[in-house]
Amino acid sequence: MVAINRTGRPDFNLLQNFRSEASRIHYFVFDLLVYENRDLTHLPLIERRELMRSLLKFRSPRIRVSDYLEASATDVLNAVRHQGLEGIIGKQKDSLYESGKRSGAWIKYRVNRGQELVIGGFVPGVRGLDSIIVGYYRGGALIYVARVRNGFVPASRRQLFDKLRTLVILECPFVNLPEAHRTEAV
Repeated sequence: MVAINRTGRPDFNLLQNFRSEASRIHYFVFDLLVYENRDLTHLPLIERRELMRSLLKFRSPRIRVSDYLEASATDVLNAVRHQGLEGIIGKQKDSLYESGKRSGAWIKYRVNRGQELVIGGFVPGVRGLDSIIVGYYRGGALIYVARVRNGFVPASRRQLFDKLRTLVILECPFVNLPEAHRTEAV
């Protein structure tokens, strides 16, 4: 699933806040593993994709078959960086589908673009902290990015909750928080 913004570019924040503009969400189909009870996993990816294009006709313009690129990894990564995209997933076109295996036939490469985030709120939980709410500043406005739940062990959830609950303010610091009523602002 990809959210496409008004300029035609992928926008992860828009995907997270899809309720406001659900019509911008698109589903990209990239592989066909079974068709009419026929297992296709023994076929190379390129053949599965050709079958998918010839057999499946989607009625919605929001469902698309992803294109593949015939280019070197260096050229693709340079284009990803130049366009400011997050990364690329690639798979060898002659590779077979290997269920449950991480073979060398595919890669996931993230172009590391750093972003400093600010804790602007939290969601209390039964063990202290359920999650933190983070964002970044654009001008003077704090823009919501995500709710983060991973990376906390029970002890750190309690410790961080004890620190954050002393910093609670009444006004939400985010200009675009989708669920302001369920969080505590810090």
